[in-house]
Amino acid sequence: MKKIVFKETEHFWILFNGKEYVVGLTKLSQQALKTATHLELPKELQAFQQGEPLIECNFNQTVSKFVSPLTGVISSINEKINQDMQVLHTEDELDAWVLAFKDVEQDEFIAL
Repeated sequence: MKKIVFKETEHFWILFNGKEYVVGLTKLSQQALKTATHLELPKELQAFQQGEPLIECNFNQTVSKFVSPLTGVISSINEKINQDMQVLHTEDELDAWVLAFKDVEQDEFIAL
């Protein structure tokens, strides 16, 4: 049986690299964030349930939240985002990674 390593949701792509579930922004989400003034990212080792608010985006006077595509623990964050949000606006979607999860149930990932 072929092992599924890549999935996509409305806002995120998720890549299982054999160790972590790396989460990045789809082109649609990259477009939505072009006018964002601030991005609030979770902290490493913070636990999330699927469907909980994961990332908060500020757009001038409004706030939007992206919900977690998975249940798990944040294992790493793309620290470059805090220095320059433009790293999220790349031609190659896989370069627009935001964070990675560990302790994810594989069945939940497959069910996406």
